[in-house]
Amino acid sequence: MRNPGVILFYRTDVNQYSVAADRKKGGCAVGMYLNPGNSGFTRIRNDIYVDKSGLIGLINETIETPRFLTCVSRPRRFGKSFAAKMLCAYYDKTCDSSALFDDLVIAQNGKNNGTYRQHLNQYDVIYLDMTNVLGKADTHNIVPFIQKSVTEELLGAYPDLKAGNVFDETLLHGVELTGNKFIMIIDEWDAPIRETPEHQKTYLEFLRTLFKSSGTTDQIFAAAYMTGILPIKKDGSQSAISDFKEFTVIKPRKFGDYVGFTEVEVQKLCEEFHCDFERMKRWYDGYSFHDTGSVYNPNSVMEAVRNHDFDSYWTQTSAAGSLMEYISMDFDGLSKMVAELVGGGEVTVDTRGFSNDLVTFRNRDDVLTILIHLGYLAYNEATGKVRIPNEEIHMEFTRIVREVRRDDTIRRVRESELLIYNTVHGNAEAVAEQIEKIHSEEAPLHYNNEQALRSVIKRAYFSFGDEFILFEELPAGDGYADVVYLPKKDSMMPALVIELKWNKTAEGAIQQIKDRQYPSAIHNYGGKILLIGINYNKEAPVGKRKHTCMIEKHQICS
Repeated sequence: MRNPGVILFYRTDVNQYSVAADRKKGGCAVGMYLNPGNSGFTRIRNDIYVDKSGLIGLINETIETPRFLTCVSRPRRFGKSFAAKMLCAYYDKTCDSSALFDDLVIAQNGKNNGTYRQHLNQYDVIYLDMTNVLGKADTHNIVPFIQKSVTEELLGAYPDLKAGNVFDETLLHGVELTGNKFIMIIDEWDAPIRETPEHQKTYLEFLRTLFKSSGTTDQIFAAAYMTGILPIKKDGSQSAISDFKEFTVIKPRKFGDYVGFTEVEVQKLCEEFHCDFERMKRWYDGYSFHDTGSVYNPNSVMEAVRNHDFDSYWTQTSAAGSLMEYISMDFDGLSKMVAELVGGGEVTVDTRGFSNDLVTFRNRDDVLTILIHLGYLAYNEATGKVRIPNEEIHMEFTRIVREVRRDDTIRRVRESELLIYNTVHGNAEAVAEQIEKIHSEEAPLHYNNEQALRSVIKRAYFSFGDEFILFEELPAGDGYADVVYLPKKDSMMPALVIELKWNKTAEGAIQQIKDRQYPSAIHNYGGKILLIGINYNKEAPVGKRKHTCMIEKHQICS
C-alpha cells in the first residue's frame, strides 16, 4: 500500500478562505466556462475537508509531456466534481488561491514543492460541466453551444483576440496572444453519452478533433483532465479518443488513492468526529485497489459523519433508479448471478467487451461491468470477480430485487424467505430440503468441499438483507464460525450461527459450535441465538447423497 503522506482534515469557519476569492488585481472576474474562479473550492474548504490535493501533483506531472491528456472515471457521488473544482481553483490565473492550498499536501510534499508554485494560478482554464451544458443547450446543438459560449467569454476577456474560422483556431490565437496554453477541465464528460446517446457521434467527433494526436492540440493545451462515470466510448475495440490516458474504477492505477476515501482517511475522520469505525467500514467500505487497499464511498462517509447516522445515502443518487433496469435484463444466468451476489457471494466477470455506454448490452458480463462503473459492485482485478461491496449497497439490492418482475427472481425471493422462516421456527427437515433444491439447481460443478457448500448456503439465504447482516469466518470462541447471520438493530429475529460439514454429520456440526464456543462472539448483541448444523454426505450411494440439518436453541450459561 502506498504511503498516503500527510493526511490533513479541516473543519473550518465559513469565512476562513474568503480572501482567496480575490483576484490578483482588482477582483475576481468569474466566468462560466473560462476561468471559473475558486469559489467552488472555497466552499469545499469551508466544510469538513479531506485533503485530496495530491491529485494536483499527478496532473502537474503530465503538463507539457506526451501524457498531458488524462481521463479519470468513477461512480456518482465519489468526488468527481470536487476534484474538478479543486483543479480549477489551482490553475485559474485570474485568482490567487495560495490561501486555499498552502496548508495542503500538494504544497507540503517535498516532491511537489517545485511544481506547486510553478503551476499555481498560471493558466487560462476552460471548464465544462457537461450536465450544466446539457441543461442549457438544445440536445441537437451541444457542440455549437460549447464553441459559441467559450469563444464569447474569450473575446470578452481578451478584446484584442481574433476569432478564428473554427474553434481550435480561436484557441490557438488565444495562446499566441497571452503567451500561455490552456488547461481544459471537463466534468461529467460522459453526460451526453449517458443522456443523449443518439447525439454521441457528433459529441465524440468534437472531442476527437479537439484532442487529436496531430495538428494543434499540443500547441493549445498544457494539460486536459476529464472525469465522468464511464470510460471513454469505444470505437470498435479502441477508445474513440485514443490519446487520453484512462484511469477507471476497474483499473485506477496511480489514481487509486483519489477514487474515494482511503482507510487511513476514514479512521482519522472517525477519531475526530467520534464515529464507530467498524460500523463505518461495514456500511461504506468494500472497494479495493492495488497499492491503495480499502476504499470507501466518500459521499456516504461524509453524510454519516454530518448526520451521526449510518444509513443508505445511495438512494439519494440518480444512480439508484437504474439498478432495477440492469438486473431485470433477460440474459442467460444473470438472475442466478444476482442471487449469488445478494447472498454474499462473488461471481466472475469479463469486463473487456463492454462498449462503455448505457445502450449496448450483449450479455450478462456487460451488465455486471456497468454495475462496477456505477459503484454497485466492487471488482477484484486479481481474481476477476465482483461482489456487493458493503451494507449500504446490499440494502439497495435487497430493496430492488423484490421489485424485479421476473418469475425466476420472484420464486427465488419467496423460497429464500420461506427458508428463513423455517430456520427460525426450527423446521430442520424443510431447511435441508430447500438447500438440497438450491444445490441441484445452482451448485457449482465441483461441489466437493465446505467452501462450495457455503456458496450454496448463501444463495439459499440470499434474502437475508431485510433482517440480518452476514458474517463469514467470524472469529469466535476457539476458532471461526463458518456463517453468522446477525440481526439488524430493529429486527426481532434470532441470530443464526451456522456450521458446515462435509461427509460428517449435522449433529457433529452442532457439537463443534458448542465445543468451540462460537456464540460467545455475539452474546452481547442481546437476543436469542440459534445453532444450525448442515452436512452434505457425498460418499453415500448415488441417489442418497443429500443435505442434513439440525437446529438448536442456544442455552446461555450463567
